[in-house]
Amino acid sequence: MDTAPAKPTPRTDDRRVRRIALASFVITFPIARLLVYMIMARTLPDLYLNLGGTHVHHLNYGIFALAIVGAALLFWTPGRRARRVLAVLYGVGMALTFDEFGMWLHLGGSYWQRSSFDAVVVVLGLLALLAYGGSLRSLRRRSALMLITAACLAVYFAYVYRDYANLLAASSAQRLHRLEADGPQ
Repeated sequence: MDTAPAKPTPRTDDRRVRRIALASFVITFPIARLLVYMIMARTLPDLYLNLGGTHVHHLNYGIFALAIVGAALLFWTPGRRARRVLAVLYGVGMALTFDEFGMWLHLGGSYWQRSSFDAVVVVLGLLALLAYGGSLRSLRRRSALMLITAACLAVYFAYVYRDYANLLAASSAQRLHRLEADGPQ
């Protein structure tokens, strides 16, 4: 009797790869935020990379990570293990890049812009949908109805949450901007 574990099918491996990307995104974003906060609060030494007096923001590391993933997928046929490593790199790259979304959207400004956090929530939702949602081909009428209901609830929640988030952002924005101005450049 053969007791070896079943070899993953391409479909289950794709699902696993998407979940690995989601997990690495979820882990990287709060770590990046925490490190930036601790550096600005001077509880950690200045770990920022400065080249010729220019601060290299961590979104650049994310862009390089995404470029590596894109090149690997275009010019190479990665095996199962390599796809999982690329999924980790993709999640990390997305988190680092979208963590500073507001800065690259507005070409400057504060790190603590609300648009960065909003972008991260949108990317998180899309990655979660890809990782845990069913395939579009398998949607049946009932599943489609559930998806529409969930989307309506998400829109309603976002509308209700907006007022709370604006209130919360207003109360902490001055403190975070002052921390950023006083922190390492």
